[in-house]
Amino acid sequence: MDLKAKATSGLKWSAIERLTTQAMQLIVMLALANMIGPKAFGLVGMLAVFIALSQVFVDAGFSAALIRKVDCTEADFATAFYFNVLVAVTCYVFLYLTAPLIAGFYQLEELTGLLRVLGLNVVFGAFSVVQRAKLTIKMDFKTQAKASLLSVLLSSSAAITMAYNGFGVWALIAQMLIMSACNSLFLMFLHPWWPNESFSKKSFNYMFGFGSKLLLSGVIDSLYKNIYQLIIGKVFSAKDVGYFTQANQITMVPAATLTTVIQRVTYPLLSHIQHDTKRLDQAYLLTLRLAALVIFPLIVGIGAIATPFIHLVLGEQWVDSIPFVMLLCTGFMLMPIHAINLNILQVKGRSDLFLKLEIIKKSVTTVMLIIAVPLGVKAICIGIVVQSYIALLINTYYTGKLTTLSPIKQLINIFPIWCFALLSNALAYWSINKITQSYSQQLLGTIIVAISLYFFMLVLFERDLIKQFTRLLKPIKA
Repeated sequence: MDLKAKATSGLKWSAIERLTTQAMQLIVMLALANMIGPKAFGLVGMLAVFIALSQVFVDAGFSAALIRKVDCTEADFATAFYFNVLVAVTCYVFLYLTAPLIAGFYQLEELTGLLRVLGLNVVFGAFSVVQRAKLTIKMDFKTQAKASLLSVLLSSSAAITMAYNGFGVWALIAQMLIMSACNSLFLMFLHPWWPNESFSKKSFNYMFGFGSKLLLSGVIDSLYKNIYQLIIGKVFSAKDVGYFTQANQITMVPAATLTTVIQRVTYPLLSHIQHDTKRLDQAYLLTLRLAALVIFPLIVGIGAIATPFIHLVLGEQWVDSIPFVMLLCTGFMLMPIHAINLNILQVKGRSDLFLKLEIIKKSVTTVMLIIAVPLGVKAICIGIVVQSYIALLINTYYTGKLTTLSPIKQLINIFPIWCFALLSNALAYWSINKITQSYSQQLLGTIIVAISLYFFMLVLFERDLIKQFTRLLKPIKA
């Protein structure tokens, strides 16, 4: 199978895995939201930053280093595995011992027990890091899809059953733990592998040399992605954290899912052609445009239907999250563009520049937080949107220095799609809300009108891009 065929197959199975598993998890999350309410989500949201940081330390950029290296040895994989597991156990011990202090910070004693159990998720996940890297190198996303789907089915069934029987926040904890543990077990069963080499200092030095910058970048990124829940939980209340967390999930999960589909396939693909500058730049620009074509209208569309969707699906107890959803979607629509730009830095081996960018962007986020926190949660959401657009300028500037694609050229190629997505959804939202006050009619009408307007605009102005997208979907013979 040639590289193009592998990429197409990989994209298909990566999409099946991410879209199906995340769709199922989103549906379950919405069901749980109705059953256990905002406070339970807020409690888990307060702990998210500590779990996320631990997971970054466990990976430490080693999986990216393995995927990028063209001649990985068994010693490389074994060394990464030993490191992942050792760091995971260390992180769990740290979380267990500091749980009372974290609970004291929020002045919520119940967080101690929650964190000590939820922290096991870090250990379970460590056993699948190398497995996923090996499968990604082969572009074998079919096996990963099977493991993920089975894990989601089991964890979702357990969570719904527990919520129905009154376990509250523990249903969310159980879902996360079962998902992680089952995923590692299924990957081991479907693609058996166990380290048969000893720890290699040479392998460690290579992976840590490349991954250490990604580790620091990941720490900074995870801290700032989850710092909002930490600050809202400290300054405001668990309910406010719940509203923000729910809005964040409704908007970020679809954006992050589709971005991951693209990122997981394009990173190994672009790594294979990293020495062919012209081909790399062409693939990079096409990926940007195709990602924008699909993700921009979808994420903006979530904001357009936020009011009827939350009233109908989540109920009146969640209506305070509506303005947060509408704001966040305009920022999260740029997630694939950020991810693809950062992929180029890793492909070019510039993990040092990757780190530099994270420091610059998070400095901007810090300023936004200082300004926004005294003004309330809505102001924090506005700050997230502003930071996303500033980050776009920063990312495209630096990737433009490593490629022939200047920031202006990148922005010109995605700006029309951005306009079509916003305009079609804004017109749909305005027109349908003028016609009817029925939430079900608003939901259906907005979706139909927005899709129709967007497709009409693409046919008029972006016909070539539609043809390229259609060709990508056609099956390719090996």
